[in-house]
This record gives sequence, C-alpha cells and structure tokens, in this order.
Amino acid sequence: MLCVGKLGGLGARAAVLLPGRAGLGGFGAGLRARGVSTSWSPVGAAFNAKPQGRRLDLFGERGGLFGVPELSAPEGFRVAQEQALRKTDVLVARACATPPGPQTVLIFDELSDTLCKVADLADFVKIAHPEPAFREAAEEACRSIGTMVEKLNTNVELYQSLQKLLADEKLMDSLDPETRRVAELFMFDFEISGIHLDKEKRKRAVDLNVKILDLSSTFLMGANLPNKIEKHLLPEHIRQNFTLTGDHVMIDGLHAEAPDDLVREAAYKVFLYPNAGQLRCLEELLSSRDLLAKLVGYSTYAHRALQGTIAKTPETVMEFLEKLSDKLLERTTKDFEMIRGMKMKLNPHNSELMPWDPAYYSGVIRAERYNIEPSLYCPFFSLGACMEGLNILFSRLLGISFHVEQPAKGEVWCEDVRKLAVVHESEGLLGYIYCDFFQRADKPHQDCHFTIRGGRLKEDGDYQLPVVVLMLNLPHSSRNSPTLLTPGMMENLFHEMGHAMHSMLGRTRYQHVTGTRCPTDFAEVPSILMEYFANDYRVVNQFARHYQTGQSMPKHMVSRLCESKKVCAAADMQLQVFYAILDQIYHGKHPLRRSTTDILKETQEKFYGLPYVPNTAWQLRFSHLVGYGAKYYSYLMSRAVASMVWKECFLRDPFNRAAGDRYRREMLAHGGGREPGLMVQAYLHIRCEFQSIGLDFLPARKLEPN
Repeated sequence: MLCVGKLGGLGARAAVLLPGRAGLGGFGAGLRARGVSTSWSPVGAAFNAKPQGRRLDLFGERGGLFGVPELSAPEGFRVAQEQALRKTDVLVARACATPPGPQTVLIFDELSDTLCKVADLADFVKIAHPEPAFREAAEEACRSIGTMVEKLNTNVELYQSLQKLLADEKLMDSLDPETRRVAELFMFDFEISGIHLDKEKRKRAVDLNVKILDLSSTFLMGANLPNKIEKHLLPEHIRQNFTLTGDHVMIDGLHAEAPDDLVREAAYKVFLYPNAGQLRCLEELLSSRDLLAKLVGYSTYAHRALQGTIAKTPETVMEFLEKLSDKLLERTTKDFEMIRGMKMKLNPHNSELMPWDPAYYSGVIRAERYNIEPSLYCPFFSLGACMEGLNILFSRLLGISFHVEQPAKGEVWCEDVRKLAVVHESEGLLGYIYCDFFQRADKPHQDCHFTIRGGRLKEDGDYQLPVVVLMLNLPHSSRNSPTLLTPGMMENLFHEMGHAMHSMLGRTRYQHVTGTRCPTDFAEVPSILMEYFANDYRVVNQFARHYQTGQSMPKHMVSRLCESKKVCAAADMQLQVFYAILDQIYHGKHPLRRSTTDILKETQEKFYGLPYVPNTAWQLRFSHLVGYGAKYYSYLMSRAVASMVWKECFLRDPFNRAAGDRYRREMLAHGGGREPGLMVQAYLHIRCEFQSIGLDFLPARKLEPN
C-alpha cells in the first residue's frame, strides 16, 4: 500500500494534515538581527537572523506538531493511529464493495494517504524530535501502522477488488495513463508481498516484514552510536579531539577532515571497531530479506527490490557499476598517486595511503592548487545568502518564491525550525517546507528530506498541498555572525532543496505517486541536478555576498571553487562504486559465501583499491543499507541522468525559464505517475535505456556511511 522512508539520505513516502495558510512573509516579529548586511531580501534576512521569542513553551497550551491537533502531546500518536486504523477499516470495506472502475483506484489512494498521514510523520518524529516521549510514541505508531500495511498487502479480498479492475482490458484501456499506472503499482505492492501465497505463507510474509522493520530500526540506531575506548590507550596529545567521559574517550564519527593523521587513524579504527550485536543484527536483516524474497517468488532480495526501477534487474546494475569502475580505473589510479604524493610531502615518515586519508589530503590538494581555504569562502556563504540564492534561482527558472511564515505554538519541534511557504507567481501557494537546519543533541548527522504530506487531488476538487521537512546539521550562528556555510554545506543545501522542490512541484492526482514517490534510481535526479547549479559560477555569482559588507564574491574565487570540484573526483566516485557493489553483493545470492566483513575486505580491495584495515567493520555503519537496500547504486545512476539533463538543457543558460518550465511540466510534475525512462525520453528527446546511458558525468558527491 505504501512505502515509508526518507530521502537524502533519500527518502520519502509520507503525509499529514496541516491548518490553512497563516499569511505570507510574517518573519520579522520573532527575529533579532545581528551585525550583518541589511541589503538581504526578506528570505535572506530571515535566515541570517536569530529566532527570538518563540520558545517551545513546554508548560502552557500548545497546538499539535505540523498543525495536527492530536499531536500536542506524545499520547496523541495513539489517538492519531487509532483514528487512521478505524478509517482504514471503512475504506477497505468500501473498496471491496465498489464495482471495478476509476473509483477503485481513488479509494486505494485514500487508504494509502490515511496511513501515510500517521506513519510517515511518525517516521520523522521518531528520529528528530528532541523529547524522548515523542520519539518513543512515534516509534510505536510506526510499528503499528507498518504492521497494518503488511496485513493489507496480504488481504485477499482487497487484492481481488483491484484484480477485477486490472483483469478488465476494456475498462483499463478507458483509464487515463496516470490512473492505470497507479492501479498497476498497487497491484505490484500486493505481488511482492506474497498475495499469491496460501494463508500460512502469507502470514509468514507479514511476520517477516514486521521483523525486517524492527531489525531495520535497531540497525539504524546502532549505526549512529559512538564507540568508546579507555583513554590511556590513546596518545595524550590527541585525546582532546574527542569527547572525554571519565576514564573513556567517546568517538562518534570518522573525523575525516582532521589534519592530524593519528586522529583520523584512531577515529577510523575505534569508530569502525565491530560490535557483535550490530553484526548479528545486520546478518539477521540480510537473511530475513532473503527469506522474504524467496518466499514471494524472487531468487534474491535484489531482484525483488529492483522491480519497477529504471534498472529492473541486479544483473543490469552490476553491468553498469563494473563498466563505470573500468572507465574510472586510470583516473582513480592517478588520483591516488596524487593523494599519496601529498601525504608523502606532509608526512614523509608515514606515507602509505590508508582509507582514512583521501578525504583530508584531497582537500589539502584542492586548497593548495586553488587556494580555497574554507575560511576564505564561508563569509560569502551565510545561510541567508544561500537561501536567497535558491530563491533567485527558483524565481527565474520556475517562477517560484519563498515566504517565511511564523509557525503556531507547538507546530514545530524546536525553536530554530523555520517554515517556508512556496508560492508560484500565478498559481499561488504550492506547499510548505519546514527547515530544520541546525545541530542539536541527539539529532541524526544525516542531511535528509522527509515528505510529511503528499500532494493529491481531493474529492472536493481542492488540491492537498505537499508538506516536507529538510533536515541539515549546520552550525548555529554566533554572537557576531550568522550561520556561515562551507562550500560543501552550501552544495548539500542545494541538493536537499532539489528533493523539496520535487515534492512541491509534483501535481499528481494520487498521493501514492506524488513528488519523490518514484523509483529510487530516479528520485535523486532532481537533487543531483541542483548540485550542478550550485557549482556553476553564473549561479553562485548571484548570491555569494559577504555577510558584513554585502560585497559579491570575486569572480576568480567563484571560478577557483568550481574548478576545484574536479580534483580527485574519480577517487570520490570510485568510493561510491565500492559502496554500491557491496550493497548488491549483500542483497544477492544467499547464504552469503563469506562473512559480511570478509566480503567487505574483498570488495574494498577490488573496487576501491585501498587496503582493508583489520578489526574494522565499516558495513556496520552503512545505514543506507536500510533505506537503500539493493538500490544504493541510485546515486550514480541518477547522476548520469542529471548530467544529461544539465548538459542538454541548462549548461548554456542556467536561468533558462523555458527549459525550467518544461523540466517541471515533463519531469517533476509527474512524480512517480509516469515511467521514469519515458519522462527522460520526452524531456531530452532521446531514448533512455539503462545500459546505454553515457558515463561522461561529474562524480557523485561524497556520502558518509551514516
């Protein structure tokens, strides 16, 4: 019936009710400006100001999260899920009693929307809300709704009501293409859930799905937990780089940008030291996925997962990845030689290139060759400037602008969350984006897009406006300056905003296929395309201004920054190939011929080239195995498609309004309601076949394992 998740991290099938629009542009009253340039637009000024006077107000009456009245307290999740389950029963009965026709698809979509209004909102709250009680209540709601979804996907009577429609060729031919595709997608959900099995096996499929949900949640939690080591085991001079707790040092990440080789080495070896419980969880997750796939008729989980994608089969994915790896080999070798040379220059006593080295030394090379020290660039990339840049780009390209609104009391989960109304120059309000941009305790380190409510055409003729959250991990502003972004942070912001605009601009009749609810290897195309805009000097010149003086970034600085992205690009992409191939092997033929760690070692040395480090288990931090199981290749595939779109449509003029409107009309507006290959074909006027997509594209941005 639906999928639950996030993007950018990826993500996203979701929904929830929101109150009416509260008036545009009301940002001024709750913000306090600091010593910054006063020439920003309202959006730029709002994001360069510090929130004031709108606290969470834990004591006093407050409204519900996202305007949902029930969610003013954690207990509201139980109320919301019970309401959804009662409505589900009514809709199931109606679907089973309705004669086959287009109304059948509308009822199925309303059923999906009803469950998504709770499940996908809860999917966000369970990881992002600062209050444990809200997180726990949301976790329980996810489990409850997820269990119901699996039961519905094996409900024979419900399945038969849809089957009657699909079996009537004349009736199917009378449906419009989107309705026909949505009907087929719902049927596909039934089929991969084992609807064709006998009663006992259907129950087994439901049990396996529920088990997989629980294992996925446990694995995600474990992937982000820090590791600790007795402090006397670390040299005294590097301990201050980590968190000290009594006699132990806590290490919560790879510290890949640390200039001290020993700090990076210690972080790598400690953070990636294998945890026996996490290892068992991964093995059980992979085994359960394989059992489910075989139970419902697939030879591997990858074959099941890739049904409905552009690639269609794991064989095609591996062909693509191996071809790409071969193409990269010579360039990757040169990159590693260059990185090794820089390490030898700076550390001649320890010049062997290790997995903790490339991120740091490639940055040194970029800084040295192009003088792109982040501290030189950050003053030009205030958060307000970057948001203003996005506003300018979308205004010129799509006729869209951002307006900052003051959220109601209790509507947001943290005082620094900003609410944006997305408004088209002639169509009016398109939807809302909640910007959860800043670091806080217990917040996941991933940059993600979550769909909170999907768009759809309601029975009364109104359009249900989409609502999303963009979650980043930016530093807070200081006493003297607004939040300043590194070039990499700026690019990530553009990437995630690409997901948000995909959601805002989707105008499908059915929420089941709205916005980012499309095949995973197409869902990243709009976000990766935004990276091309973020790396084009004509776009950057529009907004990169010093936060104090308002001075534009000198053109030579912009050019150097854009050129620097090409340094060590092949090595970065080769790392993504390694991740993607590892994902394919883990979800391929079972039982696995070796342990997950042995497979990691073998795959790393074959498809990345740097040695495996004994007593490490990077796969236990690879959280994308949950959301992207067998589909991690999607980043690379989507980059290939995005590259074609950029070169054909925007390279000559990144502000081409005609190309922007056509991009919206022929690609973004359809969400998952049209076959991705057909959308690309219509937009680019070329035949889009997976095996024939060219490999002449810029490298994927680096993605951390968590």
